[in-house]
Amino acid sequence: MNIHRPKRPQAFTLIEMLTVITIILILAAILLNVAGYVNNKAATSRAEGEIHAISLALESYKADNGIYPQDGGTDALNAKANFDPTAADYQASGRTLYRELTGDNDNDPTNPVPVAVSRKQYMEIKSNMLPTGTSVYIQDPFGNSYGYSTAYQADLKASSNPPTRGYNPSFDLWSTSGGKASTDQPKWIKNW
Repeated sequence: MNIHRPKRPQAFTLIEMLTVITIILILAAILLNVAGYVNNKAATSRAEGEIHAISLALESYKADNGIYPQDGGTDALNAKANFDPTAADYQASGRTLYRELTGDNDNDPTNPVPVAVSRKQYMEIKSNMLPTGTSVYIQDPFGNSYGYSTAYQADLKASSNPPTRGYNPSFDLWSTSGGKASTDQPKWIKNW
């Protein structure tokens, strides 16, 4: 006796579809996590390279001028206490750093400075190292101003006591590696 069963249509069941969608979502989450890690690692490597290049430019500046670029803003910024890279004091010291290393007197990278008024250029700043908008400072790969401080030098000049601000007798240069107000200094990219 041959009983013919009606053929079931060849389609996915709801459970099979949910299983496939779940697997795809898990793989996408893993891929996005890895991509974020790779982007952060690339930005960290770029910041390390830029800090090294800026440090070399600062050494050349000191060789020519006898002192590192310094003003009230760089003397006020303290690497041991100032943690917000979006604060005005970060950007003020970043503007000093930009002006002194590029020789750009008017703080306008789009305006070519006449040779008669320009100063020596110690470093060429790439466009991705400058923020968009009207404020000009050297920007780290995370979109914040690099921290640049001469507070240690200022404390040495002001008193005979050991300096309480800063880490280096020369200058402190750092990136908070993406933190808006990161007090987690071991994660900072720095020259000390």
